[in-house]
Amino acid sequence: MLKAGLIVGAAMFFLVLLAASVISPLCAFCIPLFTGLAAGYLTGVFEKNPLTTLQRGAYAGAIAGAFGIFGQVIASVINSFVMQNPNNQINQALGLPAADPATVWIAQIAVACCVGLVNVGLTAALGAGGGAIWNNTAGKSSPPPSDFTPV
Repeated sequence: MLKAGLIVGAAMFFLVLLAASVISPLCAFCIPLFTGLAAGYLTGVFEKNPLTTLQRGAYAGAIAGAFGIFGQVIASVINSFVMQNPNNQINQALGLPAADPATVWIAQIAVACCVGLVNVGLTAALGAGGGAIWNNTAGKSSPPPSDFTPV
């Protein structure tokens, strides 16, 4: 569970950082679709216990989602530095006054926290789904775990 969460979390950190800083902070909602399923499936591959794969897949997804929050916050700091310049704000095109730097910082950090928390929930839920996919594909062919320990 931890190994799968850390592997997928590193990928999620990079992808969220790239998507949220280059394209838009709202593009980070697409990342949990892939990383959550990958975290749950990798949990099944690493642990090979069909009885606990769903629960541990959700935990691995939540771990990966926590890395996504850090990527989202770093991307919001990058966006805040860029958006401080009134020429880079979309307000001018909409006929609105330019936002002051404090408003830009507060809005960027608040949106990053909200999107990051939603991503944690989505990644955890899809991590359980990835564990279920592993159970229905590769998990059926693996033998059930035994509690027998030789003396």
